[in-house]
Amino acid sequence: MFVIKHKNIFFFLSGLIVALALFSIFFFGLKMSVEFTGGSLMEVSYSGMGPSAQEVTSRAEDFLGGKSTVQEAGEQGFILRTRELTLEEHEALFSRLSFGGAYIPNEERYTLIGPSIGEELRSKALYAILLVLSGIVLFIMFAFRDSGDKDTHASGPRGWQYGTIALITLAHDVVVPAGLFAFLGSIFVDAEINTLFVTALLAILGYSIHDTIVVFDRVREHVRRDKEERHHEPLSVLVGKSLSATYVRSMNTSLTTLLALLALIIFGDSATFYFAIALASGIIAGTYSSILLAAPLLLVFQKRSA
Repeated sequence: MFVIKHKNIFFFLSGLIVALALFSIFFFGLKMSVEFTGGSLMEVSYSGMGPSAQEVTSRAEDFLGGKSTVQEAGEQGFILRTRELTLEEHEALFSRLSFGGAYIPNEERYTLIGPSIGEELRSKALYAILLVLSGIVLFIMFAFRDSGDKDTHASGPRGWQYGTIALITLAHDVVVPAGLFAFLGSIFVDAEINTLFVTALLAILGYSIHDTIVVFDRVREHVRRDKEERHHEPLSVLVGKSLSATYVRSMNTSLTTLLALLALIIFGDSATFYFAIALASGIIAGTYSSILLAAPLLLVFQKRSA
């Protein structure tokens, strides 16, 4: 199959994509939201006509003397994320958002997140991602534990190889959207690492590993059938057959999901815009890795352990 024949090209592309993503993360940095850094979050809505997001941002920054993040919420609403405010500053800022009586603001909610709470949320988010990764890898190793027994390991990968490759591909699928958001965060104020982004990463891990498991399972079945029928075909041929039987399904599933996310990006609320961007980038990366990275890596691992 084309993928197996040109696997080194796809390894190079994967390495290049990951290198660019890591460069973006270390060069631009990940812009954490107030949920993870601590600060104040205020949501206001306006009765009748209201100001623009740019006007609200300018008003808040002029008063606070520092950078504030303003996100549209609904037709006439805004979510402001600022540094930690005192009670007096909170009341004064809300008063200034009336623009001298030109507009009528309504405070929908106000949340004050201390630095210690932000640190705790950040730690829990990291633990959640690591826990999911560990659970997935252990499950893969257990589910494919019989794939390389003493009678078949010469022609078929073993459980630990499936698990290690799953970890590599999942790391690839997480780094890509993180690198994209590091780049977007350097340009757009709303592209922040928040709880929605963490939720997107967890969804990406579950989505990506499903495609990878389908490919792995088909490889295992072809290896078993080859042993039973004593064809003694090379593993590269068996992996190629497995990809031929699964890549159309994977592409169609990803395409339909991306179409739904595209509709959410175009027509959805601004609050879910970057959530959909994160999911879309992760699904593209996951589809790429399950077809063009995971299966060829089986050949590399098997060759090294032979």
